[in-house]
Amino acid sequence: MARHLDVVFDRAYYFDPKTRHDTDLRCNAYAAKELPDLDIFYTESNLGQFEHFTSDQVLVGGIQPNMILGMLMGADFVPHPAMDADISMTPLKGKTPDSLPSPESLLDHDLITLFDKQIAEIKSDGSLTPIPPFFWDASGRATLHGTLTTAQKFLGESLFIDLMTEPEKVVAVMDWITEASIVLTRHFSKIADLPMTAVHVGECSGCMVSPDMFEQFVVPQASRISESLGALRFHSCGCSTHLLESINRIANLAMLDLGGDTSMAKVRDIFGHDFPVDMAPMPADLCAASPEPILNWARQVIEQNAGGSLRIIYHLEPDYNLEIVRSLSQYINS
Repeated sequence: MARHLDVVFDRAYYFDPKTRHDTDLRCNAYAAKELPDLDIFYTESNLGQFEHFTSDQVLVGGIQPNMILGMLMGADFVPHPAMDADISMTPLKGKTPDSLPSPESLLDHDLITLFDKQIAEIKSDGSLTPIPPFFWDASGRATLHGTLTTAQKFLGESLFIDLMTEPEKVVAVMDWITEASIVLTRHFSKIADLPMTAVHVGECSGCMVSPDMFEQFVVPQASRISESLGALRFHSCGCSTHLLESINRIANLAMLDLGGDTSMAKVRDIFGHDFPVDMAPMPADLCAASPEPILNWARQVIEQNAGGSLRIIYHLEPDYNLEIVRSLSQYINS
């Protein structure tokens, strides 16, 4: 979008609702005009849902969830004109669990009161529908990063050593992250009059630990979130075959969102035929010179799925071969 529309994803894009709304509408209009055969929806990858989107929706604080929490703890916001924004790293590094503020006190932070004010102004005007932080459309499905993923971003790569050498300390920080995420999500649901219907948790770092560690450190946090906020769509990046039995122990689990090198056969063996699953193809196959790798992958996944509840979903990156994307789209819709 930055390349084709000369739009800039600067600080105003994320913090000024009018700029955000105008830019998002331009991007969606471009996608509808230039890529109509792909039915592409412009939103954060795999978070917004096309069927729940209308052009009057405006994202307030449409920033990745763990970045908002990080800014509340002192991290700097780092936008990029043509890429996803980020924050300065490891805002909790060196902090002890007992030095962290109460989650409820975060609601008084200037950033939260700014978003609250913007939501109130949009509601008062009445011409647009505010979608608050931690949500991406009017469905009421909240979105959070997984607690392990957030802990890695906030504490650094040493987290994985600390999980083995100082597990009680790390768990105390993870407990705080989980509770703060729940408090903030409930707050914005109430402020925007958007009842929660479900929750998406993106545990991007989950596939970096063993099944035993996953059950010890990830399952309790994800279960606490789902029991507090609603039925869970659980995302695990990368190959997650080794984690499927552990994932199945998460409470209130309603849907999976998995990387394309995860065994669909094992998914169906563990979760059954009717359990809803989203699966993304491998990025390398979408950058290939020919459609053969991606079509071979799709055939295998569909065969292993054996008619179960499955969506093959993808997002676009600048390096993807658009003709390969079209080949995949045509194949799965044929």
